[in-house]
Amino acid sequence: MSKTVSQSPGQESPPDTDVATRRAFVWAALGAAGVCYAGAIGYPVYRYLASPVERAEAESAVTEVTLKDAQKLPLGSVLMFKFGPRPSMLIHHQDGSWVALSAVCTHLGCTVQYQPARNVIHCACHGGEYDPVTGKNISGPPPRPLTRYVAKVTDTGVVVSRT
Repeated sequence: MSKTVSQSPGQESPPDTDVATRRAFVWAALGAAGVCYAGAIGYPVYRYLASPVERAEAESAVTEVTLKDAQKLPLGSVLMFKFGPRPSMLIHHQDGSWVALSAVCTHLGCTVQYQPARNVIHCACHGGEYDPVTGKNISGPPPRPLTRYVAKVTDTGVVVSRT
């Protein structure tokens, strides 16, 4: 539909700039909304696809961690620490041996806890249990043992490194 405007003789018709300006604004607003929508959908997809690569790079970057004064840890206790981006644990067993293990459950990635009274590493998420000496899965749903690291006691601390 076109709108007719009555004019007096000798008067020029106004340009159609209001309609063009509004139309340009609407298209610009729709374009901006589309870009925001694409970003809102695209960024999580990118993070999901890129995170395994970034995680692997972060894990391989760290090969050794020195835990200062960890050699003073009492018998039968545990020290939680980070080995790169992953939570890990250093266990000082009653017999004086030292074991360093990843503290990430191999079932769904929950953080596990050492229970010295039961002498077991327990995952509260689904009841998985691991042997605190070897890291082997002994009950529950975990499909693989915990990652084991090499622990060397020094005068200043404990050095934990990849095997």
